[in-house]
Amino acid sequence: MIESADTGEAALPEVARLARDLIRIDTTNYGGGRALGEREAAEYVGAYLAELGLEPQYYEPVPRRTNVMARVPGRDRSLPALVVHGHLDVVPAVAEDWSVDPFGGEIRDGLLWGRGAVDMKDMDAMILTSVADILRSGDRPARDLVVTFFADEENGGVEGSQLVVRDRPEWFAGATEAISEVGGFSIDVGDRRAYLLQVGEKALLWLRLVARGAAGHGSRVHPDNAVTRLAEAVAALGRTEWPIRLTPTTTEFLDVLSALTGLPPDDPDAIADSVGPAASFLKATLRTTANPTGLTAGYKHNVIPDRAEALIDVRVLPGTEEAALADIRRIVGDGIAIETVVRDVGLETPFSGDLVDAMVAALGRHDPDAPVIPYLMGAGTDNKALSRLGIAGYGFAPLRLPRGLDFTGMFHGVDERVPIDALVFGQRVLTDLLRSF
Repeated sequence: MIESADTGEAALPEVARLARDLIRIDTTNYGGGRALGEREAAEYVGAYLAELGLEPQYYEPVPRRTNVMARVPGRDRSLPALVVHGHLDVVPAVAEDWSVDPFGGEIRDGLLWGRGAVDMKDMDAMILTSVADILRSGDRPARDLVVTFFADEENGGVEGSQLVVRDRPEWFAGATEAISEVGGFSIDVGDRRAYLLQVGEKALLWLRLVARGAAGHGSRVHPDNAVTRLAEAVAALGRTEWPIRLTPTTTEFLDVLSALTGLPPDDPDAIADSVGPAASFLKATLRTTANPTGLTAGYKHNVIPDRAEALIDVRVLPGTEEAALADIRRIVGDGIAIETVVRDVGLETPFSGDLVDAMVAALGRHDPDAPVIPYLMGAGTDNKALSRLGIAGYGFAPLRLPRGLDFTGMFHGVDERVPIDALVFGQRVLTDLLRSF
């Protein structure tokens, strides 16, 4: 097997060592085609898979934006294949804001720290070591596994999964379902633990607002100011309180939580508030969100620019994209152009079927009596791209987390970290699922 970069901590579980090594490979993705690239991380993953006797294939449609796949033959090759996928890129980290080196892979207080510890080099390591456990034991998974690691997920997969699905559909031949990130982790519901299983995700609209005005000297009376016009539009959109709108998944999610907490089902926000640190994350699953994330205007203190831009991250419930765009046009008002930078589909899959039953059962074998609750994620994954091939995707990166840990707040946050014992738990559950389903 591949040696960890830090042989002084060889006693660490293999899943933690792999996650740490991947964190130490800086794969920062700034978006818009600006990225350090995933090549070194993909080569690390490919070498690990090759040492297991597999034959990794690489696809690099854009220089340094490397994707890697290996097919693991199952015991019954007549069954539909299962895609098990992760992404290798991470969002940027401002080192000055962190209490550790974000790319140091530091172990502290029983946790692994670093950019990607939660999103999603933890799951990447769980996938790799689960496959390794099965193959090293002389066994095989129940069915073919299409183990895939994508580039560019943090930019909507524009230079990653979208191109792989377009140009390498044969990688996924025979696959009907997929599992990946942002599901299977535990939350606190009162005095008990429950798990969220992701069976859907909101649609993606990354928008650019553009205001135009007249350029001029910063000292003059100047009513036609692009910055002012943009600021008013951004403030109006950012302060909008979007109404709750339920789907079959969120209705079931609220019904289960209502039964667990005793709270009335007609107050969705109160029910979401009952789950502690995950409340904000889960409230976003119940409504549209439209968050300003960037502003660009001007080039000198005493020059009024003729153009100002803002980036808006909009996530809407599946099937409501056009209605949301109409609302946004109304909110920002006249004089603001709206450009779509990235748009991608929303997904919703029933909380039923053999794979769902298998995921629930695997969690139950390792944490008995903890309920499993379906939810619709407020963000998105590479399951969007796979859906174009008719592959139904789920979020199942199982982690048993300590009470009070703000796990969902660490996605794209500062001081991202994951408990090592949660990684070990997750790898065991995932191995169990892949061996039995």
